Amino acid sequence: MADGSVPQSATDHARSIPLDEIDVSHPELWRTDSHWPYFERLRREDPVHYCKDSLFGPYWSITRYNDIMAVDTNHQVFSSEAALGGIAIVDQGADLRLPMFIAMDPPKHDVQRKVVSPAVSPANLAVLEPMIRERAAKILDELPRGETFDWVDRVSIELTTQMLATLFDFPFEQRRKLTWWSDIATTIPAEGMLVETEEAKLAILMECLGAFTELWNERVNAPPQGDLISMMAHAEATRNMSPEEYLGNLILLIVGGNDTTRNSISGSVYALNKNPDQYAKLRANQELIPSMVSETIRWQTPLAHMRRTALEDIELSGKLIRKGDKVVMWYVSGNRDDTVIAEPDRYIIDRERPRQHMSFGYGIHRCVGNRLAELQLRVIWEEILKRFPVIEVMGEPERVPSPFVKGYLNLPVRIPA
Repeated sequence: MADGSVPQSATDHARSIPLDEIDVSHPELWRTDSHWPYFERLRREDPVHYCKDSLFGPYWSITRYNDIMAVDTNHQVFSSEAALGGIAIVDQGADLRLPMFIAMDPPKHDVQRKVVSPAVSPANLAVLEPMIRERAAKILDELPRGETFDWVDRVSIELTTQMLATLFDFPFEQRRKLTWWSDIATTIPAEGMLVETEEAKLAILMECLGAFTELWNERVNAPPQGDLISMMAHAEATRNMSPEEYLGNLILLIVGGNDTTRNSISGSVYALNKNPDQYAKLRANQELIPSMVSETIRWQTPLAHMRRTALEDIELSGKLIRKGDKVVMWYVSGNRDDTVIAEPDRYIIDRERPRQHMSFGYGIHRCVGNRLAELQLRVIWEEILKRFPVIEVMGEPERVPSPFVKGYLNLPVRIPA
């Protein structure tokens, strides 16, 4: 597989296991990057697949590009509503049920989304670009030469967290709190994980709410500004949000602005190292950076899935999905569907249609910050190629053990002296 080597045992197991026993949500498959052959088999033999037993309860897997599109664009039948479980395969527990606009259906979704959209409008991105470039340059110039370091921590997290702090106008010296809260929000509590219980997770998210409530109170009593908190505090659709809804929208904006871009930045370094012919092609022609960015976002798929809940019985590709069923759209699988994307397992930075991918979702819930993500990736690579002939990956990354955030805990790299 293009994402490194899937152990032969995983490939054999994926081929031999009875179809109804396949559970692509198991965190271990994501930690070891060995989910690929299971998705390949589901796309081929059972593209709308029911798993009756998993860590997250029973669920449907939608694994082909066009079926995912059908679900993602039909919000009349497939709901994102937090009260029904939200947007991830992990059901939001009753004590942690955070309404956020991505986990809402129209009309409320539409008006809340509109409030924050100006922050990531083309006009505002043009204003942000010089600042992103200046920060990217500083981060890169401070990297060590000739010694191994963690790219995730030094570059991917640092660039995206600085950007988030700016969008929120959050105290800059405390910006790593944003990274911490993002990681906590997407962690599945278990022994040995960042948090071991739902209670511990909730306590940390309440700290996040406390910090942001102070900022809200400052902004609501000041004239409207261009940061996300001020926008929410002054807008008709959001200024009377409950604390839970405010926290929900904060988590959405923090995770959306952090995990996705950060894992695509790490993924680009990893992918180019795995495909040295493509790295050489990029160095030879830097006009390929925008298409390399889109190809990386497809190849990486930084959020592996989004989930919906069926509001009524519906047939999809010959299967009857019942009202109340959990339906998981595996973007990571749709992005490898060879009936729609040519040679999808290959990383090809000059694809004919590089933006034909589902990593940002479709329809009304399409990622609001997708252009900002692309901008950050483009700028960091423009600055990298000015400075370093090559960034060498020195070992396999440690991956996030989650079927939701498809990312890297660390990535050891070296810039030759």
